[in-house]
Parts: sequence; C-alpha cells; structure tokens
Amino acid sequence: MSVILLLLLAAAVGGAACVAWAERCGPRWVRIVASVTLGITSMVRGAQKSSRRRTTSGSSSWNTDSGGGE
Repeated sequence: MSVILLLLLAAAVGGAACVAWAERCGPRWVRIVASVTLGITSMVRGAQKSSRRRTTSGSSSWNTDSGGGE
C-alpha cells in the first residue's frame, strides 16, 4: 500500500514540475505531461464539486432542531 502512495506522490510532484516547466516553454513531451496533469486535476475538482452538490442538495435533517437542548 505504501508503495502505491509513494508512486502517486512521485507522479503528482513530477506532474507539477512539468506544469511549471511547460510554462517556461519546455520540450513537447513536458507540455503533453503538463496537459494531462491539468486535465486530471480538473476532472478531480469536478468530481469534488458534484460530490458536494449531492451531499448538500438533500434535506439536512441532522440540523433541524431549534437549538432548545431538550
């Protein structure tokens, strides 16, 4: 399990480095890796937003008391 986490961390750091390098007109393969990294990032952000919408769009019955403490 820790090997997988280390690989994911290395991929994230490498992707971020490629994004920074691509902004400075790096080679073509760096721009491709940066594009893939930014695409994955936007997909993850979209999934988080839709997840938040699903959890907040339902009724919040856990917070319906008037705060009387009874």
